[in-house]
Amino acid sequence: MLPRYRSSEKTSSNPQNCNLLSFVIGHLSLVIGYLSFVIWYCLPYLHSPLTIPHSPVPIPHSLLNMNLDSQTPQDAEEPMFSHIPVLSREIIEGLAVRPGGHYLDATLGGGGHSRLILKTAENVQLTAIDQDADALAAAQKYLNEYQDRVNFVRSNFAAYDFTQSNFDGIIADLGVSSYHLDTPERGFSFRHAASLDMRMDQRQSLTAADVINDWDEAELADIFFKYGEERLSRRIARRIIERRPLHNTVELADAIASCVPAKYRYGRIHPATRVFQALRIFVNDELKSLETFLDKAPNALVPGGRIAIISFHSLEDRLVKHSLRNSPLLRVLTKKPITAQEDELNQNPRSRSAKLRIAERRE
Repeated sequence: MLPRYRSSEKTSSNPQNCNLLSFVIGHLSLVIGYLSFVIWYCLPYLHSPLTIPHSPVPIPHSLLNMNLDSQTPQDAEEPMFSHIPVLSREIIEGLAVRPGGHYLDATLGGGGHSRLILKTAENVQLTAIDQDADALAAAQKYLNEYQDRVNFVRSNFAAYDFTQSNFDGIIADLGVSSYHLDTPERGFSFRHAASLDMRMDQRQSLTAADVINDWDEAELADIFFKYGEERLSRRIARRIIERRPLHNTVELADAIASCVPAKYRYGRIHPATRVFQALRIFVNDELKSLETFLDKAPNALVPGGRIAIISFHSLEDRLVKHSLRNSPLLRVLTKKPITAQEDELNQNPRSRSAKLRIAERRE
């Protein structure tokens, strides 16, 4: 039998070994976690868009690099639409724009994508629709030199009458435009105090203020979770009920920030971002409109015509992906979504979230 002192000496060394092992494992975990974050963060820069078959018209280098954000309002009193079109190279190549073709811009906005299409090939005809009167007015001035080739229509793309349409290509740039984010009085952003509006179409009655101040806690929580994928939806809804009436965007953002943990308040995105997204989607019924549009649009394409859709969050992208894939009329050309390259990310940070999917009408 071993002496007692040997046994105690052996057991006394175990905690030291365990501490050393824990130290090594802990540091390895930190290194692995850091590397995982770096890979995740850099992935968009490493992504290379899929090659889209044939582009009938060569795209001039000067066209793809021109400053499309240089429109100046002719009247300083009028709102200025600032629109840098995202994924411009990929859109023109993906649509395979050709001379004499007829194209639909289903989300006109500031007219950036429309201008690209009109400049790419000769005698292109364009139908441009938008539900926002400000967008339509600004784009008409911006595209004035092409007015004989453009038909402007005020409409939500879901309500547009596709029955008499035969388009060679359709583009939809989903979500909120730079103009809406940069115009305080529209209430889409919490960077400035403004009324809680968030209506894309000013003719509709429901506003974000109606939802925030009149709907009950459970309904608010469901909206934030369903349309913003907000994990703290119930906590945020409870705080809004306690603070209301809320009169402007800053009051709402402050109420949200006041009830979330510190790590959310000082995270990469503002804690109110997902709630504002959810309210905008709900007020404008964006997902239902998108679903209707995706169901109708393929029928309006000529055989070989293409549809290109840019989405900015996972709810839109999932809907687009499944609709294009499940349509018997379409052949998907992008197995994975096309994302912005490094040069575009540097020039236009808002392009970071953009995902482009393209499909072609079967012959």
